[in-house]
Amino acid sequence: MRNRILALAALAAATSAPLAAQAQSDVTIGRAPAVVDSAPTIAVEQRPAFREYVVEQRVPPFRIPDRVVVGTTLPEAGVTYYDVPQRFGATTYRYTVVNGETVLVEPRSRRIVEVLD
Repeated sequence: MRNRILALAALAAATSAPLAAQAQSDVTIGRAPAVVDSAPTIAVEQRPAFREYVVEQRVPPFRIPDRVVVGTTLPEAGVTYYDVPQRFGATTYRYTVVNGETVLVEPRSRRIVEVLD
């Protein structure tokens, strides 16, 4: 009887261990990354030149009442999105200026994926 109980306990422990390990692997601890998606963005060394480009283009800024942070979804109307020139790297994102800050935006969702200023 004692051997059966030990065998059942060992079997229960063996089958539940992978489930516990799997559940723990889905937990994220710490800060979220600054870039939400994994599409290529503008390289750090290219950013000063890109900021100059945006100023030269005289992109009209858009104002929102909230802080400009990664993850914010911009309104459907009133915002103009611009293609990032190829010389700054291939990216699927568009850029615009919000509250005076240049941001990269995922065009379908209108979600800010990176604040460049």
